[in-house]
Amino acid sequence: MKLTRTPVDMSNQEHIDLIARVGLSWRELRRAATTTHMREHIFGTGEGALEPGQMDTLDLLVQQPTWRMGDLAEKLRVDPSTATRAVQRLVNMGLAERLTGRDDGRVVQVAVTEQGRERHTLVSARRMEMMKVIFENFTDDERADLAHLLEKLVASIDSALKEVST
Repeated sequence: MKLTRTPVDMSNQEHIDLIARVGLSWRELRRAATTTHMREHIFGTGEGALEPGQMDTLDLLVQQPTWRMGDLAEKLRVDPSTATRAVQRLVNMGLAERLTGRDDGRVVQVAVTEQGRERHTLVSARRMEMMKVIFENFTDDERADLAHLLEKLVASIDSALKEVST
């Protein structure tokens, strides 16, 4: 997504108030997404319940036959050790498996299992149902605007992270 930069004037109270509103909303979104009720509804309960990071990993694993661990970590935007821990939990649950690379036996690849595909389908349906209920509070135009603005927010975050890390 092409981003156009518009300066933020930190001496302008309106700009400051908007930044504060977005920050508060971001915090509340994070809190709502991690509430016990929301997690249990979407990811299940008990020992077989998934964590959001595990579902993020499953979301990627179902997209292609195998993943190299480094590529998976990069796509998840996490440190390789974090990706390794998420995969290990999925392996322990029977939802993923580690494979030796075809061309290089030293390369570890990861694939989703059939059980993992089934779990992904179930959780995705729950997540989609929750989004449907949430989106019923928006008009069609608001839904389109929200999708566009959230995509722009993600692109802007990526851009800002690149800028501060250089």
